Amino acid sequence: MKARNGPGPFTPVDLAVQAGRPLLLRQPFEPTAFDEVILGCVNVHADEVNPGRVAALRLDCGQEVPGWTVQRNCASGMQSIDTAFRYIRQGHADLILAGGTEALSHAPLLFSGEAAGWFGSFYAARGLADKLQSLLNFRPRFLMPTLGILRGLTDPVVKLNMGQTAEVLAHQFAVTREEADAYAVESHRRLAQAHEEGRLEELAAMIGPDGTLYEHDDGVRPDNTVEQLAKLKPAFERPFGQVTAGNSSQITDGGSWTVVASEDAVKKYRLKPLARIVDCEWAALDPSIMGLGPVLSATPLLRRHGLARGDVGAWEINEAFAAQVLACIKAWTDKGFCTDILGLDAPFGEIDRDILNVDGGAISLGHPVGTSGNRITLHLAHVMRRLGARHGLATECIGGGMGGAMLLELAE
Repeated sequence: MKARNGPGPFTPVDLAVQAGRPLLLRQPFEPTAFDEVILGCVNVHADEVNPGRVAALRLDCGQEVPGWTVQRNCASGMQSIDTAFRYIRQGHADLILAGGTEALSHAPLLFSGEAAGWFGSFYAARGLADKLQSLLNFRPRFLMPTLGILRGLTDPVVKLNMGQTAEVLAHQFAVTREEADAYAVESHRRLAQAHEEGRLEELAAMIGPDGTLYEHDDGVRPDNTVEQLAKLKPAFERPFGQVTAGNSSQITDGGSWTVVASEDAVKKYRLKPLARIVDCEWAALDPSIMGLGPVLSATPLLRRHGLARGDVGAWEINEAFAAQVLACIKAWTDKGFCTDILGLDAPFGEIDRDILNVDGGAISLGHPVGTSGNRITLHLAHVMRRLGARHGLATECIGGGMGGAMLLELAE
C-alpha cells in the first residue's frame, strides 16, 4: 500500500498477519504444524521488537513454535526463504513459514544526538532552579527531527543514499533519462495489465481499521507517459541527475509469506508445490554501486548449476530504480565487465525483456524493504507456471553493497 504523509493503518505485524491468514486457511494442516516461523523486517516497530514471534503467535502457530526475525536490508524477505531452505535441507525442519514485512509509513522520526542530550539533562535536573537552567540551554532546532527512513537509506560507509548509488550506475553504464523513464512507464503498464487480467492471484485484499477495503496497491499509474515523467526534477542529484521520483521504487507498506516444505512434508500433507528451491547465492560489492548486486549474485549461481542465460525462462529483478535495473542489463552485455569482473569468456548476454518483471515491479508496485525479496520470489513461481518456464531467477540489489539471487525450478 502506498505510504502517505503519516503512519499507515497497519504495523509490520498487522501486515504479516493479514497476509498470513488467508494463506494458512488454505492449508491442509494446522498452523501449529510449523517447525519455525521466520520473518524478514528492517524497520521494526517499537511495540513489536521481534515481529517474527509476534506474528507467529497472532497467526495461532502456538506457543511452542519458535518465531524470529531476520534482517538483510532489501533482501530480508528472501533471506527468510533461504534460511528455511537450508534448515530443511540439513534435516533440521520439515515445514517452515517464511515471510517478509515492512511498514515504511511507520518509520520513526529521529531527534539529533544534541537534542537527545538536552532532553536527558532536562529530565535529570533536580529542583526548579536546575530545570530553569536547563531550559536556558534549549534551542528550537532540537524540535526538528529527521525522517528515520532517510537515515536508513543512506549508506554509513560511502555516505551516499540509495538514489545516489543509482546515479553512479547511470553514469557508469550510460543509462539515459529517457531510458529510465521509458522503463518506469512500462512497469506501470505491465502492473495495470496484470491487475486487469487477474494475474496477481497471490495478492490479497485488506480491510483497514476504518472499514476501507484495499483491493490492490494504489500506487500504480497506468496513464503515465514518458513526456510526463520528463517534467520531473532529479530527486538526488540536481540539476543533471537521472533518478527521479517517477523512475524510482515507491515507498510502501506490505507483507508476504511463503510456505517452505520438505519432500516428507509434501507427501504427509499432500501439498502441491509451486516450485522447488534449487539454490541461493549472496554476493557483496562496493556500497556505492550496490545496484549491481543482481549481476554479481545471479551469474555465479547459474554457473554453479551449469545454466546459461537461455536456460532461465523467467526473471525477477527488484526494481529499486529504473537506472539500476538497466545498468544490470547493460553490465551483462559489456564484454569488459563480464571478463574482468564476472570472469566470463564472453558477455553473458541481454535478458529478454519479455520474461523480465513481466507484471511490473517495485517502481509501480512499491518496495516495502523487508517484504520485496519474499514477494518477488513467490511471484516468480507463479510467473514460471504461467510461462511454462522450467527455471526462474529472483534477484535484487541490497543496501550496503550486496546482492541476492534465488534459483527456482518448476514443480512437476
